[in-house]
Amino acid sequence: MDILGLIPQFGGLIWTLLAFVIALSVIVAIHEYGHYIVGRWCGIKADVFSLGFGPVLWSGMDKRGTKWQIAALPFGGYVKFAGDANAASGKDEAAMAAVADNPEAARHTMHGAPLWARTLTVAAGPVFNFVMSILIFFAVAFSTGVARDPLTVGEIRALPQGAAELQAGDEIVAVQGNTIPQSDPAYREFIDGLPKTPTLSYDVRRDGREIAVEGPYLLPPVILQVVPQSAAIAAGLEAGDVITGIDGTPIYAFDELKSAVESSDGAALALTVWRNGETLDFTMTPKVVDEPQADGSFKRALRIGIAGGMAFEAATDTPSVGAALSGGVQNTWRIITGSLSGLREMIVGNISTCNLSGPVGIAQTSGAMASQGAQSFIYFIAVLSTAVGLLNLFPIPALDGGHLMFYAYEAVTGKPPSDKALKVLMTIGLSMVLALMVFALGNDLFCP
Repeated sequence: MDILGLIPQFGGLIWTLLAFVIALSVIVAIHEYGHYIVGRWCGIKADVFSLGFGPVLWSGMDKRGTKWQIAALPFGGYVKFAGDANAASGKDEAAMAAVADNPEAARHTMHGAPLWARTLTVAAGPVFNFVMSILIFFAVAFSTGVARDPLTVGEIRALPQGAAELQAGDEIVAVQGNTIPQSDPAYREFIDGLPKTPTLSYDVRRDGREIAVEGPYLLPPVILQVVPQSAAIAAGLEAGDVITGIDGTPIYAFDELKSAVESSDGAALALTVWRNGETLDFTMTPKVVDEPQADGSFKRALRIGIAGGMAFEAATDTPSVGAALSGGVQNTWRIITGSLSGLREMIVGNISTCNLSGPVGIAQTSGAMASQGAQSFIYFIAVLSTAVGLLNLFPIPALDGGHLMFYAYEAVTGKPPSDKALKVLMTIGLSMVLALMVFALGNDLFCP
């Protein structure tokens, strides 16, 4: 066995696990802190705030009598409130019996607090996940900015043909004599009408004057991002690579690459790639993916898993606080609706259940996004935080949504479900969660 040959793989595994643990710990910490702080505001005492499960590595007691701890298994966390028997908020019969004759003491327990206090405390975890996602999306939009109007050249990307005569600061007036439309389908028609050549004619405004210059093809086959768990990342493609040929045929437009992938019928493609002045060869087989559509449906397509863009970075302006915040809300809502739509389509059999990732898949995605830079990793944390918040709202006993379902029953009937019924339902809920985890893990291991 070549021990030295395993070192890069071992290093990649450590990096993947580290990224996964960091992402999950941040999300769990925010989720559990939502439960803790809202519970405290509502007068419910927290006995334990734990990041992780299992043997305790560190702990400390605060002035309110809450034990804060970090445990050895960093794959979750919990807040154990007064009156809870366990991390799933099952009732501690002995503890509640001890305060049965003391209404004031019972009021500070999870099971003796008013219905409104319990509801707010349980709902706070997922809500804090959504709020964190919104704030991250807001921060990313605020830091990266929005494309300047009119479209203005920022940094020229590294391309095999160079920048020609295009310069940073040029305002794009027209390309090949036509202005760039702002919306579909006119934009799509505009792109389709561009000649597939290494360079194009640009009319630009420079130093107050309109001049004609030569520049790179507007949407070249440059890779701006590699999708985790894709054919491209498996083959070793990287952000910044430019695909210059497919099966020996030169290409100059991203659309040419897209057409070749879609018409491959799943056969392997030989790609010629330009990377930092060096020409490399790759072979990869496109994968079938289910892509979400604007109407909520999904369309099956062949993809290699890359995202492209223009030949230059567009100069940006800082958006208003309102616009950035609105974008954060819209992004979070789009993830929620897209996840629900995908789940529905999987249940009815319209798309493959392999779209459901388990811990291995999430860990691989964490490592891949971390490898592409801090902003990509932070953005991924926001996406995952929304998914975790949504999952916890599912009406499954043992999840936050299950507790909220019990509280809704109590609000309607005037009394909570019996302790016996709760125990049975919690057992069923835990079994469902475990079955879902096993199923998702099976996807990680056996799906193509």
